[in-house]
Amino acid sequence: MPMSRRTLLKSTAASAMVASPFVSRAWAQAAEFTFKYANNAPASHPMNVRAQEAAKRILTETNGRFDLKVFPNNQLGGDSDVLGQLRSGAVECFSLSPLILSTLIPSASISGVGFAFADYPAVWKALDGDLGAYMRAQIVKAGLVVMDKVWDNGFRQITTSTKPINTPADLGNFKLRVLSSPISTSMFKALGAAPTTISFAETYSSLQTKVTDGQENPLALISAAKFYEVQKYCSLTSHQWDGYWFLVNRRAWDRVPAPMKDIVSTAINDAGMAERGDTATLNASLATELGTKGMTFNKPDQAPFRDVLRKSGFYEEWKKKFGDEAWGLLVKASNGGLD
Repeated sequence: MPMSRRTLLKSTAASAMVASPFVSRAWAQAAEFTFKYANNAPASHPMNVRAQEAAKRILTETNGRFDLKVFPNNQLGGDSDVLGQLRSGAVECFSLSPLILSTLIPSASISGVGFAFADYPAVWKALDGDLGAYMRAQIVKAGLVVMDKVWDNGFRQITTSTKPINTPADLGNFKLRVLSSPISTSMFKALGAAPTTISFAETYSSLQTKVTDGQENPLALISAAKFYEVQKYCSLTSHQWDGYWFLVNRRAWDRVPAPMKDIVSTAINDAGMAERGDTATLNASLATELGTKGMTFNKPDQAPFRDVLRKSGFYEEWKKKFGDEAWGLLVKASNGGLD
């Protein structure tokens, strides 16, 4: 059941304690399995609230044998660094955007094709269906374990300090911070912008010092990172959907007994489903809240942006990179319109 915004904010203070794992007096001995779980979201983000709940549930249901320690907000390093730690086993669990995971697994970013999904029903049809199964298979081939349910980050929106983005022409030579993701850079170059990749942890300062004039993220992260303090406008472009695959180091996972794996994976997948509802609810309400903090909102027509991407050859280029099988699954789930 999705949390109300008030309940979510209240639970954040109690649940999202930075790197402070749940400890119960019921188990005096050390856990048999201790997994570090890293992610880049602020402690107040629904992902970390639900992850803390999952950690408590796992500890209880395994009678203290499995302890999932949550490390939010890039505490263990930036995304590229932690991905390396995950592969080496220094970190056992990591939540990562498919857009960034594509630096290791190129096909992972197919869910981030520009303007592919009109709404959440289209997203979940794809990610809980054939496209999601295809993506998980590619992750497994790369030697990682991936949970069944992808978590939600939301649709990405553009914020700026200088002007609203109403048409593709407004992006001409615009200095925009984007994810360190080939498809994101490619898309904004096709739209005429001047994209630059900066880590999330350094984005606020880059906006404050005018290294970039804008950035793009879902509303929940725009709010949590307080970008409204250094950005005036928010254009609801919904140009990409973004989420988090919950990844696990294979060698660490293989050491866990099968019955315990079932407990852990069920708790994590259930938490992911709850987080989806939380994030959707939060993103739906944040435009009003951010408006009270000084941000001005506009909602551009997506059709001209999609037309520019089509005419520039963006869709054709990425269709060739992903291959006919993956592209066909995406087009089917998004009801066409990408060719």
